[in-house]
Amino acid sequence: MIPIALDPARVRIALVGQGPLAKRRLAQLLDGGASPAVFSPDPDAEIATLAGDRLVRSLPSPEELTAVQLLFVVGVEDAVAEDLARRARERGILVNVEDVIPLCDFHAPSVVRRGDLLMTVSTGGKSPALAQMVRERLEALFPASWAERLAEIAALRDRLRAEGAKGPDVLRASRDFIAGKGWLP
Repeated sequence: MIPIALDPARVRIALVGQGPLAKRRLAQLLDGGASPAVFSPDPDAEIATLAGDRLVRSLPSPEELTAVQLLFVVGVEDAVAEDLARRARERGILVNVEDVIPLCDFHAPSVVRRGDLLMTVSTGGKSPALAQMVRERLEALFPASWAERLAEIAALRDRLRAEGAKGPDVLRASRDFIAGKGWLP
């Protein structure tokens, strides 16, 4: 696996699915700043509310699929998921069928978000339970206050760079600042 953080403003993302796992995946995409197209033939009220005007109450047509670069498939019948994965791959679309490793071109990691601080855990789909447990540990180690801490570090970096400091000096000053605050004992 190669870890990559995607800017959702630059990637056309779609979600096909229904049920609680689809709702959770949609919420994660929205939390990450994505505005995915959502295809759900029989959405529950929560998915419909989360998806808003992005909701299409059907599976994607070939034309709709062609407009996508990254496809998540969650909570649909196996035959439907296999067909969607095949059609996506034929079009050069990266696909992830939740919990079906052979149908995944990528894996979505377990995520801890603290403002712009993003920490992820992946087991390559081999143990979602382990990824969840590590994520929970990270949540405890890095409470919500880390969003403000990152803002402080970013302000220091911006000030130093505006004063003409170069990379190694900025790095050293940032490390000294973090150590001085005792944030990472």
